[in-house]
Amino acid sequence: MKLAVEVVDAAELMPKDGQGTSNAYVEVHFDGQVQRTQTKFKDLSPSWNETLLFEVADPSAFLHHTVDVSVFHDRGQSHNRGNFLGRVRLSAVSVACSKDEAVVQRFPLDKRGFFSHIRGDIALRVYLIPAPNSDPILPIPDANPANFTMPNLSSETPEQAHVEKEMKKAKKDHQDEPRAFYSVGAAEKPKTAGPAKIVMAEKVARAEQPPPGTTVVHVRPPGAGGMAPRPDFDLLETRPPLAARQRTVGNNKMSSTYDLVEQMDFLYVNVVKARDLPTMDITGSLDPYVEIKLGNYKGTTKHLEKNQNPVFHQVFAFSKDRLQANLVEVIVKDKDLIKDDYVGRVLFDLNEVPRRVPPDSPLAPQWYRLEDKKGDKINHGEIMLAVWVGTQADESFPDAWHSDAHNVSLDGLANTRSKVYFSPKLYYLRVLAMEAQDLVPIEKGRPLNAALKIQLGHQIRRTQPRQSINPAWNEEFMFVASEPFDEPLVITVEDRVAPNRDEPIGRLIVPVAPPAVPRSDHGKPIPPKWYSLAKPTASVEESSEGEKKKEHKFSSKVHLRMYLDGAYHVLDESTHYSSDLQPASRLLRKSSIGILELGILSARNLMPMKAKDGRTTDAYCVAKYGHKWVRTRTLLDTLTPQWNEQYTWEVFDPCTVITIAVFDNCHVAGQSGDAKDQRIGKVRIRLSTLEIDRVYTHLYPLLVLQPSGLKKTGELHLAVRFTCTAWVNMVTLYGKPLLPKMHYTQPISVLQLDYLRHQAMQMVAVRLARAEPPLRREVVEYMLDVDSHMWSLRRSKANFYRITTILSGLGSIAKWFDGIRNWRNPITTILVHVLFLILVCYPELILPTIFLYLFMIGVWNYRFRPRKPPHMDTKLSQAEFAHPDELDEEFDTFPTSKASDIVRARYDRLRSVAGKMQTVVGDLATQGERAQAILSWRDPRATAIFIILSLIVAVVLYVTPFQVIAVLVGLFLLRHPKFRSKMPTVSYNFYRRLPAKSDMLL
Repeated sequence: MKLAVEVVDAAELMPKDGQGTSNAYVEVHFDGQVQRTQTKFKDLSPSWNETLLFEVADPSAFLHHTVDVSVFHDRGQSHNRGNFLGRVRLSAVSVACSKDEAVVQRFPLDKRGFFSHIRGDIALRVYLIPAPNSDPILPIPDANPANFTMPNLSSETPEQAHVEKEMKKAKKDHQDEPRAFYSVGAAEKPKTAGPAKIVMAEKVARAEQPPPGTTVVHVRPPGAGGMAPRPDFDLLETRPPLAARQRTVGNNKMSSTYDLVEQMDFLYVNVVKARDLPTMDITGSLDPYVEIKLGNYKGTTKHLEKNQNPVFHQVFAFSKDRLQANLVEVIVKDKDLIKDDYVGRVLFDLNEVPRRVPPDSPLAPQWYRLEDKKGDKINHGEIMLAVWVGTQADESFPDAWHSDAHNVSLDGLANTRSKVYFSPKLYYLRVLAMEAQDLVPIEKGRPLNAALKIQLGHQIRRTQPRQSINPAWNEEFMFVASEPFDEPLVITVEDRVAPNRDEPIGRLIVPVAPPAVPRSDHGKPIPPKWYSLAKPTASVEESSEGEKKKEHKFSSKVHLRMYLDGAYHVLDESTHYSSDLQPASRLLRKSSIGILELGILSARNLMPMKAKDGRTTDAYCVAKYGHKWVRTRTLLDTLTPQWNEQYTWEVFDPCTVITIAVFDNCHVAGQSGDAKDQRIGKVRIRLSTLEIDRVYTHLYPLLVLQPSGLKKTGELHLAVRFTCTAWVNMVTLYGKPLLPKMHYTQPISVLQLDYLRHQAMQMVAVRLARAEPPLRREVVEYMLDVDSHMWSLRRSKANFYRITTILSGLGSIAKWFDGIRNWRNPITTILVHVLFLILVCYPELILPTIFLYLFMIGVWNYRFRPRKPPHMDTKLSQAEFAHPDELDEEFDTFPTSKASDIVRARYDRLRSVAGKMQTVVGDLATQGERAQAILSWRDPRATAIFIILSLIVAVVLYVTPFQVIAVLVGLFLLRHPKFRSKMPTVSYNFYRRLPAKSDMLL
């Protein structure tokens, strides 16, 4: 038996030669045997692709060995091995049993000591080569090593039984101290393992950063770590071959601007137009269309009726991975009822097609003579074409017909294209209803009960009714208005003639656009204005501003102040993960501080969403940051889509969040218009958690919470980079308010802000649904979390545990102080006494000591800083262990659609939870009321005792130095337990006896 260690490559090694590079080689140690690779000179990302073989002397003891892989810098001196660049130690338990089952795994290089400066990683493939006469490898029915039992074999030898015994012992040892296992995200897990009868299973666990020093990599068994999230719900770091990670770009022009995705080649055919096409029937008419054929793929343009000089302007794109022929045929046909007639064709050899990569100018189309089926030129007919090989960076890529959508109709093709959308520009419309004069009641002799109704689209607000013909309201309302202000503002004066019955007595219709409604960009109020009211039955033209009417005609008046306030930021998403915090007015916006680049690479292991229809999934991605929305193209009928599309946003504030979601397109295969795109999963990334200029490439788990429970619907592969262009501005932003100035000088109430946010969400959803292709309402609502304000017992538990986690820090400090007071560790207690006396004698050192301690904690925690961007935490969300009834309640409609007995049970449960909260709030109120009762003389004896003691303490503190008092109090609190009673203190007993108002409650 032999052990094979295949050294593939390394990436981002530490430079050691003083010129920014290294001469790297790898040295492998196993069971006293040492082998090394060749030296790769002047390369920080060397590639070896060498296989080193080692003899396995004793297979029964193989599980107790480790494989040491070290990387060194060759200094050209034969007596010295060179500078250390990092190492990896692999346990033999993790070794695959054969070459077919082994996968390339990437391991981060570990330090040799605390002060080692190491970076980078190395890709290895480690497996065993069994002896020629060894038994075949047995399959594993369960991938969990803890649940695996060896089958009973009648032909088992004593040596094999000993091997099984050693294996079980090794598994037990490794389950006691699990370590992190690093792997490439794209690698597949082996299904079988084991040399001879040594059967081993691997399960990829959480990719955690190891502590400094040498770490042996073992397998983490399922369930290790207590309540930690499942490994398949965690983030996996990958290293795809992106141009952004390469030091030298070479001649690849795409990598300069399109460097966060893998390059994909496409064959583009641009069909522009044709002329002088011959007619094919006796009527002399021609209904031409063009068919592009490449192997089994065929794309067609629309047919144009009775046109011998048609204009098409359509681009076809064929993926290089799906090229099935060496020739591409461009065929012109005549549309007919029975069989389409052949007009002519043009053939192109793919080997002769030129290559074009932006920023090259577009390829100029040319005229080509049509040929018949025999290849002879026909007398009439030419077609203008352009054929080239390009990438996804080509400007023709978004609107092109793609070969993977060859079965989609032309109507459904529009729903598969990638597009960029922009949210409508939103403003807050402020309307101050001041007063009205000379109102005419409908019925004479009955007092007028007038109210003002203000309506903008679906937003309706009303004032309080006033009994007067000259009512004064002085009530202000806010609405959400969006450019281009299609809907007018309708103001109606109504008479309350009966409960729930209002009769209009006057109307005013104002277009919401300057100059009818002025705009204020600095929060300054606009002067009010008197408006004339028209009859309720008047048309828009008669009642709007600028109406043509006689000046001497009497009319009622209303006094209003209306203006568009651009100093606020119109919230259309939750403030906890908002992507834009800029004011509505462009004049008040600050300059950008950076650029956010997102590469949507691919997805894998998606859940089949159309299994009932005999299909898998038609997946597309939507990303939202600021006002800009992007949508990738839809890849049809695949569970592993490869998008490789890159997008860019300007960043104005680092404390913002980008949201990416994956959906299943339900409008490409003839589904009805009422069908809704299905959710597959969502990812949020906060920009402030990203390092500057670092490329993050990870596989994000796509998690969807359903009434049946939490489900993983796939993994999304993203590349993210945040580049800062203004360091000073970005640093100063951390000291500025999060929202514009008006949110603090003239704040909006919480209830009104929630109402306006809901209206803004609906307005954005309606406007984006009118685009082509539409960004549908269900997509926008999922991205904006429209239902995040609804009641959820699961979210309530999650927020409660978040609070307890925060307060646990105070509890830890109290526990530590209690241990000091009780002298559990005498040495620590004595040191605390010494530190306390020093600070009392030199009080000017207190604040410097505190801030120095905070600095040291921050520096120490830098070693354990997060290496990955945050993602959806299933444990924090209480999603993995949520009760099915709680999830069913969370997904219930509003108002409820459940049966009365279920609603009654949930109401009783809610009452129970609210009762506990009521008790806690009451206890807090009791403690506060006792503090108020100290000097209120509600208990005259307690107040008298307190004020007398206060006088005594004031005299003592006046005549005694403060340092003496501090020493006495500190030593009293830190006294030994022998001098301390277990009964409550006098001050505690006194406070507990103070009266509260709880006995005054009914």
